[in-house]
Amino acid sequence: MKAVNHYVIVEKIKSEQKNIAGLIIHEKIDQEKKYGKAKVISVGNKTEVVAKNDIIYFNNSAAHAVVVDDKVYHVLSYGEIIAIE
Repeated sequence: MKAVNHYVIVEKIKSEQKNIAGLIIHEKIDQEKKYGKAKVISVGNKTEVVAKNDIIYFNNSAAHAVVVDDKVYHVLSYGEIIAIE
């Protein structure tokens, strides 16, 4: 699978459960965050700055899930990327 134009294909990085003062913060609560973290799998031919294998942060509500070979990837517009690690 290869991204085209201004699109980027990513694989979300699941956050680990966090223990804060004895309380376990479950993944479900963590997913409600506005921004997600992901590894870039493919970049479109019209994208700049972002490269394959970069770790990015993006607007969660902008990503569209795609299932390929029982693996979930997310497709988002280049403009929805807010930061690169």
